[in-house]
Amino acid sequence: MTRPAAAWVPPARAGVSASRVAVSGGPWPSLAAFLDARLPPGGPWGQRLARGEVLSASGEALPAHAPCPPGNSVLWYWRSLPPEPRVPFEVEVLHHDEYLVAVDKPHFLPVTPGGRYLQETVLVRLKRLLGIETLVPMHRLDLETAGVLLFMVQPATRAAYQAMFRERRVHKVYEAVAPWREDLVLPTTVQSRLQEKPGRAFMQMETVAGPPNAITHIELLNREGAWAHYRLRPETGAKHQLRVHMNALGLPIVGDRVYPRLWPESPRDAVPDYSQPLQLLAREVRFTDPVTGAERCFTSRRQLLGLQALQPWQLAHPPGAQPASPPDR
Repeated sequence: MTRPAAAWVPPARAGVSASRVAVSGGPWPSLAAFLDARLPPGGPWGQRLARGEVLSASGEALPAHAPCPPGNSVLWYWRSLPPEPRVPFEVEVLHHDEYLVAVDKPHFLPVTPGGRYLQETVLVRLKRLLGIETLVPMHRLDLETAGVLLFMVQPATRAAYQAMFRERRVHKVYEAVAPWREDLVLPTTVQSRLQEKPGRAFMQMETVAGPPNAITHIELLNREGAWAHYRLRPETGAKHQLRVHMNALGLPIVGDRVYPRLWPESPRDAVPDYSQPLQLLAREVRFTDPVTGAERCFTSRRQLLGLQALQPWQLAHPPGAQPASPPDR
């Protein structure tokens, strides 16, 4: 189904872009009733309408007593979440020009709003810092992963940058800390076909039969006792690719709460535990800029844990309670 086109887009509020919803179904007794049924909870919609948080397609603030517009109408609204605890790590801007922004992302900070995160995301922090409402991520990093992350500035250039990633013209280098295996010959290349597990286990990727869609080159950088520091060079960008491939070799990355076992998500009211970050770092991103033709290379200034600081229990017991069945998210 094609969404109705909107001729006007409202400005961001506190760095958060407006969201769009198409009216469907009905008849609804009121606009508030439609919003209560259609959208996730975010406070009583009658009160949010009274505060001017819902706009028509043309930008008119709709009152609390407004009737629900007919089907195929478009409404704009801003997501509302309970106060978020600040993630106590900063985003470092490595480069900023008229076409792209490169940052050094910390562990524990998600890239874009979603789920329980809205303000505490790299995208919203950057919009507020740089005042650029058109910022869009060029690629993604997991919440738990740190390192180089790129954003596009101009809507007109998005297709060119997205094609660059899709056509594998971007060279990425990661580093990871994981156990050491005496019997594993390095360097090595892992190739497999990955897909999300069905049902409630969707958080994890699984290996299935078929042509490879995930390729990773792995080499040793340093070894200290039972632990090692690895360089990872992915050719592809499948979800959780590096984590899955390291785990497949019997080398689960230190601090991984998804592989080999999915650990439960902390309750919303729990004090965040930042003591054991995933030891995975996007060290370098290099490419020929498809817009300017310039050679681009951005390098993270962050460091992973020293091998001497690791303890055997850090692999078997990540922070949190005992592992449980995958949560219903």
